[in-house]
Formats: sequence, C-alpha cells, structure tokens
Amino acid sequence: MHFKLVIPLLLFMTFLIMSCDNDNSYRNNTDKKHGKDQQEKESLIKVNRYLVNSENTEIDNYINRHKLEVTKTGSGLKYQIVKHGDGEKAVTGKIVTIEYIVKLITGDVIYSSKENGPLSFKVGHGGVETGLEEAILQMRMGDEAIIIIPSHLGYGLLGDGNKIPQRSTIIYEIEFTNIN
Repeated sequence: MHFKLVIPLLLFMTFLIMSCDNDNSYRNNTDKKHGKDQQEKESLIKVNRYLVNSENTEIDNYINRHKLEVTKTGSGLKYQIVKHGDGEKAVTGKIVTIEYIVKLITGDVIYSSKENGPLSFKVGHGGVETGLEEAILQMRMGDEAIIIIPSHLGYGLLGDGNKIPQRSTIIYEIEFTNIN
C-alpha cells in the first residue's frame, strides 16, 4: 500500500524539480535577453552620440567659415541678429510674418519666400520647426537674423519628405516683417 503512495509522490516531486529547473532556465533566458537588449541600447546610444557630435562639429565649422557671432540657447539652437528692428517683440499666441531663405548647411537653398511667399504662423501653435519658433521668440519686428537649427529642432530623423533630407541641419535667413 505504501508503494502505491510513494510512486505518485516521487513522480510529483520529479515534476516539481523539473518545473523549478525550467523556471531557472526561463530566468536565465530572460536575463540573457535583458543583457542583449541592454547591449543594443548602449550601441544605439553610442551611435546617437556620434551623430549628435558630428552634427555639432558641422555646425561649428559653418559658424567659423561664415564668421558668425551666434547666441546659443539651452536646446542647441544658434542664432545671430544681424540687423536690429525696433518693433514689437514676438510672444506666444501672436501671428508673425517672415521673409526667409532656407538653406541646408551645405549652402544649398531649398526654400525661399521669393518662390513661396512670406511665411505667417501663430507662435507657440506648431506648424513650423520648433527651432524657428524658439528663435522668433528672441526677436522683434524688423529684426533680421541667421538661425541655425539642428536636426532635432527641425525635421529630425525623417526630413520633410520633400527637399530637406533626414537628420539635416537647416539655416534660416529671415526678416521678421509683421506681427498681429
């Protein structure tokens, strides 16, 4: 009679031991996957740092070649007011109008108000590059400026799907002509 109880008990204990072993195997696989995910994450971070440093070097070279005296904001935007106006200062919620030339950092002109007309937009409500809005908030009507917008404040990883390639620094030469 004891024999009939011992065999099921031994089978049950064997099953438990194997289950625990499989649980450790699961943990080991999870730990290995986590380690692999961490390595991939670190690799992506290194590549991203490299790309950001390369873009910053390219921007610094542009500034030096053109002998610009730029102001840098905390976000990485760089701008220089080349002519000071005496009009009203831009504020969030106002509609501003600018005349502009947009270039790639290579100097290639890609958009201009001569071709497309002046650009009007409501400050703080999107619809234009984050870097352009940030720069406008530093300006007054009548100002003329050169604005260097790094890719993360412009069109980012994808570009604009038209003339601005992915991860492109863009340069705006603008004249702030109106505010409502």
